[in-house]
Amino acid sequence: MGKTALLAGATGLVGGYVLEQLLDDSFFDKVIVISRRPLTVKHPKLEVILSEADALDQHADKIKADIVFCCLGTTIKKAGSQEAFKAIDYFYPLHLAVTAQKNGAQKYLLISALGANKHSAIFYNRVKGETEEAIAALHYPAFHILQPSLIMGERQEKRFGEQIAQKFSPVFNALMLGPLTKYKSIDAQQIAKAMLHYAKSDAKGTIRHENDELLKV
Repeated sequence: MGKTALLAGATGLVGGYVLEQLLDDSFFDKVIVISRRPLTVKHPKLEVILSEADALDQHADKIKADIVFCCLGTTIKKAGSQEAFKAIDYFYPLHLAVTAQKNGAQKYLLISALGANKHSAIFYNRVKGETEEAIAALHYPAFHILQPSLIMGERQEKRFGEQIAQKFSPVFNALMLGPLTKYKSIDAQQIAKAMLHYAKSDAKGTIRHENDELLKV
């Protein structure tokens, strides 16, 4: 019998590829997407729950899946403040994890970031680290944390700094050898591929996958 997947962040760069791959993979019979806005994608095994992040409790009875994929993420600039950023990158992923676990979810996969550390002086990395720790404390049978470096791909919204970094990433990647391999940029589609790979693995506990590992999947 196939599995049911629950995906948050399907309209994002990585999440879009995850959705595409989930729908094409016979391992999953059903794909539930939580989204703020309707999707343009239509598929027989796709179910969309339209919900704002702060209204998740209203749909708690529908958040039932075997495996949860969390591809949520933003920037402080787009969010508008550190508080708004933390709501999207910390509170929503954690709330989703708690709700799905209560309804029987066995695996949770999170897109975090290379350098995530709750003790970091960098706010972005600190929040990512806090999110990792908070969800790990729920003790899912399997919790996979993916820590990519610079993510390559065409976003709907333009991020100037990322555009510059992506332009020069081929040069930087050529210099990233040995221990520096984990700092290479990575395609969003590759992250999605790795996410599905780990979702189907039998590994247990909390497992962190740094960028160099994601590149090899």
